[in-house]
Amino acid sequence: MDGKTRKNLKPGMQVFIVLKKDQRSGTLTKGVIKQLLTKSPNHPHGIKVRLEDGQVGRVKEILTHKPAPQH
Repeated sequence: MDGKTRKNLKPGMQVFIVLKKDQRSGTLTKGVIKQLLTKSPNHPHGIKVRLEDGQVGRVKEILTHKPAPQH
């Protein structure tokens, strides 16, 4: 699964995203999805999400296929 299809993503999932400032270098940031920001069902560069720590970027890789348990 990749991060280009919205239905594959849910809050609580662990993902790698690329931040806007890292798009040229391709540096990935690991985090847990807090909110899906892209409204369309698909996006060629990845669905934009907000992580629990507040960072915003496009999903490049999904690490967990089901949401992590909430504490």
